[in-house]
Amino acid sequence: MEQQFRAFRVHQDESGFRSGVEQLDVSKLPDADVTVRVHYSSVNYKDGLASLPEGKIVKTYPFIPGIDLAGEVMASRDARLKPGDRVLCTGYGLGVSHEGGFAEVARVPGDWLVALPEGLTLREAMAIGTAGFTAALSVRRLLDNGLTPGQGSVLVLGATGGVGSMAVAILSRLGFAVTAVTGKPEAREKLTAFGATEVLSREEAASGAKGVLGKERWEAIVDPVGGAMTADLLKSVRYGGSVALSGLTGGGGIETSVYPFILRGVNLLGIDSVFCPEPLRSELWQLLAGDWKPERVLNAGVTEYPLERLPEALNTVLSSKAVGRQIISLIN
Repeated sequence: MEQQFRAFRVHQDESGFRSGVEQLDVSKLPDADVTVRVHYSSVNYKDGLASLPEGKIVKTYPFIPGIDLAGEVMASRDARLKPGDRVLCTGYGLGVSHEGGFAEVARVPGDWLVALPEGLTLREAMAIGTAGFTAALSVRRLLDNGLTPGQGSVLVLGATGGVGSMAVAILSRLGFAVTAVTGKPEAREKLTAFGATEVLSREEAASGAKGVLGKERWEAIVDPVGGAMTADLLKSVRYGGSVALSGLTGGGGIETSVYPFILRGVNLLGIDSVFCPEPLRSELWQLLAGDWKPERVLNAGVTEYPLERLPEALNTVLSSKAVGRQIISLIN
């Protein structure tokens, strides 16, 4: 097994905060069941926070961030996995409390790994990543709560971001009319290419949501944003509709009344992809490799960077300039 590998590490000590690509020995990796040669990782908002001294994601330093990885097993103490198996990992403690995917080699518990489904390449798996998995989980929860095509439009907030763009593509593929919301008017054409039926500004989406209840406009909402806009849009969800809430880029608080819930039976669904149970996790990855594959984003919405340009990709996500998905290639 190769002993040296490159990794992006963050440090915070008496010399201050710093980050960059370093050459490390495999002895620096945590003890875990499976050693993976990482081919690709992806860039998520949480990864951006991990790269900041005030991000409140990383608890111990030095540390390798990266909440996603996909690659080939190099060595395994887990009988279910053998060298050469292609695997992916999202969620759990990866890139938060456990050294992550921004490295050419990673060690992770076998229970965290999902076999790469037939129908996906390692690159595609990371173009989907945590963001696409969160989008799929959001769609699944909405379907479980009665959403069916043909009823009306599904609103997707933060539609140029990772979760939003993937949700647009998945919902469109499943036959839903999708209204995409964005603060980037220049991205309208791209969102239409991803599958959006209509593209609105934030102000247009929230219009008519005055008072305790607004006009019924949306069959359901995929919301990776949170904050004040969530509270406004709850007033416009149609009777019995649902909001799948998975993010907080718009803020961690929601100030709302009980009226959408007790007068229209609106459901507020919490979406957690980190500790999603394994049976559902594997089922959703199979769907993402098949009937739910977000091909429109995979074909037209992925930007690839080498490890050395990771800071550029992180800044793109943190500054809300990303459209679609950003991935990191760790293969030469």
